[in-house]
Amino acid sequence: MNLLLEIFGEEIPARMQAKAAADLKRLVTDGLVEAGLTYAAAAAFHTPRRLALSVEDLTAESRAVREERKGPRTDAPEKALEGFLRSTGLTRDQLEARDDKKGQVWFAVIEKPGRPAAEIVAEVVTNTIRNFPWPKSMRWGAGSLRWVRPIGSILCILSDVEGAEIVPFDIDGIAAGNTTEGHRFMAPKRFAVSGFEDYAAKLLRANVMLDADARAEKIWHDARELAFARGLELVEDKALLAEVAGLVEWPVVLMGEIGADFLGLPPEVLQTSMREHQKFFSVRNPKTGRIEGYVTVANRETADNGATILAGNSKVLAARLSDAKFFWENDLRTPLADMADKLENVTFHNKLGTQAERVARIAALAREIAPMVGADAALAEQAARICKADLSSAMVGEFPELQGLMGRYYATEAGLDPQVAAACQDHYAPLGPTDTVPSAPVSVAVALADKLDTLTGFWAIDEKPTGSKDPYALRRAALGVIRLVLGNGITLDLSKLARSAIAITLTNRLQVALKSELSKATAASKKISIYQNEIIELAESFNVLSPEFEMALSEMVDRLINESFGQTGSTDEFSAIDAVRNVRANWLEAEPSFLAFFHDRLKVYLRDQGISHDVIDACLAMPGNDDLTLLVKRAEALQAFVKTDDGTNLHQGFKRANNILSAEEKKDGVEYSLDPEAKLAEAGAEAELFAALDAADQALAPALKAEDFAAAMAALAALRAPIDAFFEGVQVNADNAMIRRNRLCLLHRIRATMQQVAMFGALQG
Repeated sequence: MNLLLEIFGEEIPARMQAKAAADLKRLVTDGLVEAGLTYAAAAAFHTPRRLALSVEDLTAESRAVREERKGPRTDAPEKALEGFLRSTGLTRDQLEARDDKKGQVWFAVIEKPGRPAAEIVAEVVTNTIRNFPWPKSMRWGAGSLRWVRPIGSILCILSDVEGAEIVPFDIDGIAAGNTTEGHRFMAPKRFAVSGFEDYAAKLLRANVMLDADARAEKIWHDARELAFARGLELVEDKALLAEVAGLVEWPVVLMGEIGADFLGLPPEVLQTSMREHQKFFSVRNPKTGRIEGYVTVANRETADNGATILAGNSKVLAARLSDAKFFWENDLRTPLADMADKLENVTFHNKLGTQAERVARIAALAREIAPMVGADAALAEQAARICKADLSSAMVGEFPELQGLMGRYYATEAGLDPQVAAACQDHYAPLGPTDTVPSAPVSVAVALADKLDTLTGFWAIDEKPTGSKDPYALRRAALGVIRLVLGNGITLDLSKLARSAIAITLTNRLQVALKSELSKATAASKKISIYQNEIIELAESFNVLSPEFEMALSEMVDRLINESFGQTGSTDEFSAIDAVRNVRANWLEAEPSFLAFFHDRLKVYLRDQGISHDVIDACLAMPGNDDLTLLVKRAEALQAFVKTDDGTNLHQGFKRANNILSAEEKKDGVEYSLDPEAKLAEAGAEAELFAALDAADQALAPALKAEDFAAAMAALAALRAPIDAFFEGVQVNADNAMIRRNRLCLLHRIRATMQQVAMFGALQG
């Protein structure tokens, strides 16, 4: 038999529908199977007003079950027997005493008779509805039932070749039946159904498209056809398409025009405003790139073919776009420098200062990074100083998702260099694993500076990610740095750059702290300008992570106490300076974990690229692992090498040499790390191995210097045959102590030669 279930009521929010349909299918089918029923197939459907489930070939009843359960011994304590009886639901006289290896034991024979499908379905559906996992739910009327919106009716029938029967149950006065309702406006009368096919066909005649994918396909097809007929094209928006398909049961696509007054707005502004406020699709003129029309989806057909609906929508849209136009024109009248100044009143983090202070740090760091990525340092600094300015614009205040993009428009309108304008938009990228990586040098410099300032700053105030918690998206920022570096083939020392970033942060925070402390001093108002020069000199004269800086800072604080507070002052009054000291001390302690964090993110990234974890570990153990590009080049070459026969066999030779050497060093209590002498080698395989190692060393040096790891692997591959021949024909632990020592030193040379390229000991084989 087949089961058809429909829960009908008021409109379900579009964002909840797909998951709700999946949850309905999972909960009901799991409940049926757990109760002993089986089925062949199940499918769930959703519209704004209904969730539906079809289950095919459901068994008519559950099978009878006979279960034997072993209990405690017959002479066990009374409490043990009582617990066993509770778990089985039997009484003592229903138990059987049977002989066991350790004496007599109680056995319970539990027989569960089969149950009809209707009884099980009623129980499962009732439990599912009462315990449904809505993100938000409500109660209505006098009942206790909670649902996302009020339920109007429940359709629940079991059908077979002989007909259909209602599954009898009642939930808070809502009795299950065999009727449903069509479209709210076009076919509101109720009608009875006898099975899923009858149900779907009658709903379609009643102006309800049950399948959400079919609704989305119709919307997209009709919208494209309307746009094409006018020589325009529909702007793709899959998320909006899915949402709109969840807003209508009978989609009717209508197309309108955007008023001429608004065509000068940036296309993204028009698209965002229409999508967010009206759920309209944008229609673009392919010749000009402008957004010139919109598509709206009505939920009904009308006698005037939607003219009234379009007229109303156009009025509302005009009001929305008037707001957007006001924001745009008002922002254009505000210089970018003034926008940036407003960031002084926006706190980034209470321990890291304002957004304006953060921008100053990013600008200093971008200037330092610029030569490393081939960017003009002055342009990189200029771009960094205005990259966050649009955060104080009216447009971004209304549409936060346009941050960066609006910065590019404002910079362009201000006549700034196109590289500066592009960096305003690109410095947030990449935001995710599939986001495009900026390649313009100025954009790369500012994007790296932005992310490194965030990472080092939060690391220094001990706000590192823990487990699944990452409130400041530091994992995403680290992946962004990795993709920027690798995507552009940049060579840089990550640890050194991180120290530069934190030094800039500490210098910035120190200047703010000293100024704050001076403003509290009695006579400070006349001395601030003098002290400001000393602040700058102090910050520029010393590496803020050095002991000399700490000493100079202490001397300055002592002098400030004497000159500003007199003998009554104390260091306790300089809390802001102490806060900077704490940040500095915390960074010095946490710095090693910073690089380890990057390496962990790089492992995840490289595993997605098909590089195995042991290959990554073998390369991470090498010097220069601060250079991500160098590290990845080494890993890619090693991954390719170990997949070859030469690589596999050479690794086995390395393991054999390493195991023998380690065992003998442990036994003898010495290291055999001296250079082996070729004059002590026997002719044949041993002498040939010496020659092969000499040749490999000569080939490795230039290859590694040029970072040509493919050539380095090729040089190692030439060692495979000599190493194999050595182990086959030479006894390492010779009777002659001098020969034995020389051969063990030769094994050390094999290991040292191969580990110039990678730590082969980390490979698992």
